Amino acid sequence: MKRNSKKNKKIRNLVLVCTLTAILLTVSTYAWFIGMKTVKVNEFEVKIATTEGLFLSMNGVDWSYNLDAKNAAAYTGNANQWLTGSKEGLIPVSTVGDLDKTSSRMKLYEKGSLTTTKGGYRLLASRVNNYTNKVKISEQEYNEFVEGDGYVAFDLFVKNLSGDEYYVENNVDNEEAIYLTYDSTVTVGQGGSAESGIQNSVRVAFTQIGRVIATTTDQAKITGINCTGDENPREDTAVTGICRNATIWEPNDTKHVANAINWYKKSCLKRTGTASTFTYADSDNACGTVVDGTASPTYAIANPLEVGSFVDVYDGTNFNGFDGNTQAYATYASSDSKETAKLVDYDYFTDTEKSARGNARNKFMTLAPNSITKLRVYIYLEGQDIDNYDFAQLGKTIKVNFGFTKERFTDDQGNADGFDYNGPALVTGDDNA
Repeated sequence: MKRNSKKNKKIRNLVLVCTLTAILLTVSTYAWFIGMKTVKVNEFEVKIATTEGLFLSMNGVDWSYNLDAKNAAAYTGNANQWLTGSKEGLIPVSTVGDLDKTSSRMKLYEKGSLTTTKGGYRLLASRVNNYTNKVKISEQEYNEFVEGDGYVAFDLFVKNLSGDEYYVENNVDNEEAIYLTYDSTVTVGQGGSAESGIQNSVRVAFTQIGRVIATTTDQAKITGINCTGDENPREDTAVTGICRNATIWEPNDTKHVANAINWYKKSCLKRTGTASTFTYADSDNACGTVVDGTASPTYAIANPLEVGSFVDVYDGTNFNGFDGNTQAYATYASSDSKETAKLVDYDYFTDTEKSARGNARNKFMTLAPNSITKLRVYIYLEGQDIDNYDFAQLGKTIKVNFGFTKERFTDDQGNADGFDYNGPALVTGDDNA
């Protein structure tokens, strides 16, 4: 019995990395197109749990297996944003997950102006200012940049004690795979309306800023981790800058409520011509089909859209058929001139990928062993999502639950996936697999 108990404990230590649960937002959403009102947040709760071998912290000093992120002690000068006070309210933004190396912040874009067109809405967009204004405490200035309005953002430090070796190099081949748990979901919370579809335009982005060796105890060094890192790092003192593009989860990727579909059918028309010389089809020439149960792409904003951009919110092969302002994510990622891109068919990590079993299960991200990694987490509404339409704000509440695991296979998949496993059930953290 004692041996089995130790075995189960060991298995648990290998399985669950961390779980973020019960993010409850009470909202009346700010529609991307018209912008009726901002999202009002009356409740917001973030709880994180983990097992032995991996610890969580909001200040780089106090480490634990369980964490209430909003109420845990955070480090002085942090730029965490919980949508309270003057920043209360969710406002749809758009991003392809690029990081600004100078500010160690994700690049986001907000609506700058909007004009109705015959077949949609002409969109101008500016970059959210989260890269020039630093946090100040009294007369002391900290190297932390203030986030913009309308989304959630916070620093989370993860200490991974897996293995004894520490790799200074920023190389994913030295890191271990992390999977999104099967029970990760985004739904409408109590008092909300699922028929509005607001839950289908939520995104959760994870940016890895940098890391240090797990034995580091200097709080200033841990909290001061940034994208740049040390110019000539050594293993015992190194700050390794990571600054990778964000891993962004798109929940409910195949779900589209009838109201969102009907709005799209009424407002979108085929577009032809060039970006500056274009025409819209007659009302009987429908755009591409959006069907509940089938995923639709999101042509997210990659750069500021200024006067002369001639971007329609429905631009894209799958919608109004016009591809002059859009490109595939693979093309964008490999381009040497990213600053000219307008809209990108972004490659999210979707619920469809999350649900894959066995060998088909894809990793969500990777973490280095024997390290402390600084993550910055963003929770936002993607304005370019086809489900973000004018009346989605009636949904009022959003509830987000997600977690991570190192385990690719779960015990109940033994026979289902052809492994012919007939032993006792394992105790795992991914128990809803």
